[in-house]
Amino acid sequence: MATEASATVVEKRSVPWLRIVVGIVLAVVALMLPFTNNAENNQIFSQVLYLAIAAMGLNLLTGFNGQVSIGHGAFFGLGAFTTAKLMTDQGMAFEMTIVIAAVLAAVLGVLVGFPALRVKGSYLALITLGLSVLFPVVTKRFIKGPGGIPFLQPKRSDFDSLITGLDRDQYAYFVCLVLAVALFAAAWSLVHSRAGRSMIAVRDQEIAASTVGINIAGVKVTTFALSAAYAGVAGSLSVMVDGGADASNVLLYFQKSIEFLIAVVVGGTATISGPLLGAILLTFIRRRTSGTEAMAPALLGGALILVIFILPDGIVGGLKRLTAKVKSSRAQPSQGPNGAAKSPTMSTN
Repeated sequence: MATEASATVVEKRSVPWLRIVVGIVLAVVALMLPFTNNAENNQIFSQVLYLAIAAMGLNLLTGFNGQVSIGHGAFFGLGAFTTAKLMTDQGMAFEMTIVIAAVLAAVLGVLVGFPALRVKGSYLALITLGLSVLFPVVTKRFIKGPGGIPFLQPKRSDFDSLITGLDRDQYAYFVCLVLAVALFAAAWSLVHSRAGRSMIAVRDQEIAASTVGINIAGVKVTTFALSAAYAGVAGSLSVMVDGGADASNVLLYFQKSIEFLIAVVVGGTATISGPLLGAILLTFIRRRTSGTEAMAPALLGGALILVIFILPDGIVGGLKRLTAKVKSSRAQPSQGPNGAAKSPTMSTN
């Protein structure tokens, strides 16, 4: 009987029904969103998705590997201009440019990752900060759009849906959704693999990681390249969603870098769902303050400060602690005054 009961408990624990139901509901909602909203809202949903991809890339680097970067806006911009340039000059299909944008961003990530091996913490943050500020300056020297400004805008017809029955905004949403699901699944698989455990070990204790044979430099550079590739994909998608690649504002990609970092911190570092939740909150704040540009940075900064004090481990961490408290409060009535479990009441029927 005891063995049979233990097997039943194991079977119940092995099937997370609540997660399965929640996952199915979220999948249905995600698939129905573009058909129940207008083009403007679909654009917002697409922006959330590509922002979440960029934040997930930064999360791999900062959350799981411990390298602080404020330069991911540069990788994002490289992805955007790669796609826009290939489409406007070479007539390449948008879908083909995504892979090229990811590869070029990864190469730049390697070039930045090797010098980053010599610095840590705030020094690494300053180096990557310089990269995000320098990117628009360099772009202006090589990219000349209409009127001589560094702005490239492919024809809107180049983004027409490849699937019959889908409007352009719906198609853009589904492209972002498919890539987001694929890249988040890849991140989850990586984190739970041997390579992911090596990333976390390097973050937590480099000396101990090196003593067990982990290639510290290889892990850091590879993570930097992978993280940059995620940002490059996000930048490529932004061309389809927002209509072009722009470097006329010298602070644009610095602001993007800060937004990615805020999305990671607010959502929850070293989590898989955190970047998506942070991207949703970040986009909501931006839309609510779209008419007052001066208020948006203040609200974003306020949200970050609020999370640090109230939810130091982000939204995901706060939800986990709340769930733990609810479970513990439910378990207390089943214990006696001395902490011993009460005997179940025998039925006489």
